[in-house]
Amino acid sequence: MVAETRRPTTLGGSADRGSALQRAQSALDGDRPQEAQRIAEEFLKTDPRHARALHVLGCALLMQGRAADAVAPFETAARELRDAETDTLFAIALRRAGRSEDALSRLKRATKRRPPYAAAFHELGYLLSSLGRYDEAVDALGRGLEIAPMMPELSIQLGYVSLQRRNCADAKLAFARALEISPTSPDALYGMARAHQEIGENAPAADYFRRFLSGKPDNAEAWLNLGHCLLELGQRHAGYECFRTAARGDPKRYGNALTSLASAGRGRFWLRPSVAAQFLRGPKS
Repeated sequence: MVAETRRPTTLGGSADRGSALQRAQSALDGDRPQEAQRIAEEFLKTDPRHARALHVLGCALLMQGRAADAVAPFETAARELRDAETDTLFAIALRRAGRSEDALSRLKRATKRRPPYAAAFHELGYLLSSLGRYDEAVDALGRGLEIAPMMPELSIQLGYVSLQRRNCADAKLAFARALEISPTSPDALYGMARAHQEIGENAPAADYFRRFLSGKPDNAEAWLNLGHCLLELGQRHAGYECFRTAARGDPKRYGNALTSLASAGRGRFWLRPSVAAQFLRGPKS
């Protein structure tokens, strides 16, 4: 009979402590945040202000959608570590907890750290954009691209900021740069499709929507946008099939598809809901 093994309730020497943090980090890397949280909390029982353990705990909580709980461990870790990565993660927790101005202050600090940390510029650009401060967002993302020109997320975010500014030419340039680096990026493909669609370039927009949907076939919004493009191109049957695909599933999807089709420039409108339902869903069996 094999004796039951029990995890020790306390951590011993420095080797054991280092091993615990390695296991916690491995749990994070393996998308097991609850396990990482448990290990970090056990570690912190013997050293409550250990900066790296607090960093891991903050990450584990953030991965579980517990941003407000992640703020405190990140705050202490950031004070001790003074590095751009922890500052950036702290800012993400603050933003998700609804504290945008505090997050902005922390990110401005993170972007001044040396060596520069590209993800800090990406998060700063995202936050500024969400606050409607588009010119500042473009500046932040541009500085990030000077540091990390091969980081596609920076170009993608710049593309979406350009779309919000109705600057489709710059948006297409940014998304094209991202697709050169990452040809199958769903965010870049969708952004490029929207940039073409916004200025009536429906044929290339349709091609990019199709490429996006090859990897994200359940995205109802993309099916609706593809349907609009095809209707504008005169491909009515194919366009209607896109709306039918978007309508499948829960009632909300059907409602969105019906509203979108009725509002399309070359769409359809029905006075009788039952006729509309039959068109989008097919006859009842």
